[in-house]
Amino acid sequence: MTTPNAVAVSQPAARARTRSRGRGEPSLVRQILLQLLCLAIALTVLFPIAWVVSMSLDTTNTRPTGLNLMPAHPSLDAYRAVIAQPTENPVSFPQLALNSLFIAVFISVLSVAIGIMAAYAFSRMRFGGREFLMIAILAVLMLPPIATIAPLFVMLNKVVIGAFNLRNSLIGVSLAVLAGQLPFAVWNMKGYLDTIPKELEEAATVDGAGRVQAFIKIILPLSTPVIAVTGLFGFIAGWTEFYFSWTFLTNPDNFTLAMALNGMVGQYAGSTPWSSFAAFSILVALPVSVVYLLLQRYIVSGLTVGGVKG
Repeated sequence: MTTPNAVAVSQPAARARTRSRGRGEPSLVRQILLQLLCLAIALTVLFPIAWVVSMSLDTTNTRPTGLNLMPAHPSLDAYRAVIAQPTENPVSFPQLALNSLFIAVFISVLSVAIGIMAAYAFSRMRFGGREFLMIAILAVLMLPPIATIAPLFVMLNKVVIGAFNLRNSLIGVSLAVLAGQLPFAVWNMKGYLDTIPKELEEAATVDGAGRVQAFIKIILPLSTPVIAVTGLFGFIAGWTEFYFSWTFLTNPDNFTLAMALNGMVGQYAGSTPWSSFAAFSILVALPVSVVYLLLQRYIVSGLTVGGVKG
């Protein structure tokens, strides 16, 4: 039999559980409003992409005058044309893609390799001038990379070996972009390494491991998220690089996708082959999207945890 005291005690508990469920689970109206908000954001983001895809399938190849998502006579002719020869220069799409891929991989690999070693030194070691160097890296990080284009042009132009000019080469462009990418790589990875407990390395040292072994076997595996993020940003910076390439390169065989895409823009809007331009834009964006999807599970943790400590 239930006593009056038990009933009196159970009623407040039931009301508390009801209030808890009310706070934890949004009401139906609120859920509908949140879903509508998410749909509005998704449409805002996806509509321009869908419009560009529609424009790339349009056979008129003229300036778009409306926001139609369904072309009258869709065709893949624009994609075939840009893959065969995107611009008037005798350079095919695969050659342009290989040049951009070289720069992207060069920057991605070296920014991670050099950045992780420098970040480890700043995070774990104490040496003279450490604070000054960290402030200097932060100052360079705040400087726009385009601001260094003139001194880098002069410096790289002085490196001439026979007929090879470092400035007028893919390696020279890669080094110029790498100079602007390294400060971010060092600062981002240093913040992440600060969150890894030093006790893990001390335990490895007790077991007989040296500093290099502890770095390779403990720090590197635990740093996978920030390495993925830094590598992704380096890849994007190299794949979409334009200013240094446009200023440094003169040989069409070294031209990149970004340079070819800019070369498709006519003097006036009516002289731009819009269908080809849209198709080329989609082809340029696809590799970055694929790399992002492959590294997606590391990106959130690498960005958020790396910003905990500075």
